[in-house]
Amino acid sequence: MNRAAITTSAAVAAILLAGCSSATSSTPKAAPNGKAAEAAPAPGKAGGDASSAFAAVSAAVPSAKLGTTVTAESDQNHMLGRPNGYTSKITFTDARIPAEQTEGREADALELGGSIEVFPTAAEAKARAEYIQAASKALPALAEYDYLHGGTLVRVSRLLTPAQAADYEKAATKLP
Repeated sequence: MNRAAITTSAAVAAILLAGCSSATSSTPKAAPNGKAAEAAPAPGKAGGDASSAFAAVSAAVPSAKLGTTVTAESDQNHMLGRPNGYTSKITFTDARIPAEQTEGREADALELGGSIEVFPTAAEAKARAEYIQAASKALPALAEYDYLHGGTLVRVSRLLTPAQAADYEKAATKLP
């Protein structure tokens, strides 16, 4: 490949990555369609927020530990409560990921375990998952496991083995 093509590819990748990082994770955000985000379901309702979804997931995956609860001010993706964005998000760690593979990462990096994003609709969660998967095909180093259940997207670190990630897939299917 010539130098111009490499430079262009790198520039496109940088633009995609800048749009939707999860702390230090670099996964692109869904393109806005102009639709305003709906109000978040009341916290504590079944399936209503990322914290309650994490409680259900961590009951099934004991190696998962709560990381951070993302706020509109701390959201690196700038999607919380915004049009086409999630209504709540948390990050989590997974003790099965070897420490030497995560050195130098910020405390809420997706690679440490994952995140849970809750959207107003299943269609918005699906659009986000599809966008992330399309971008990670272009940049395999950004690959991750994504599991959808209704409006909830469970994003899991690529540093877990497929068998370990399957624990999250199974847990996601049981979300309310």
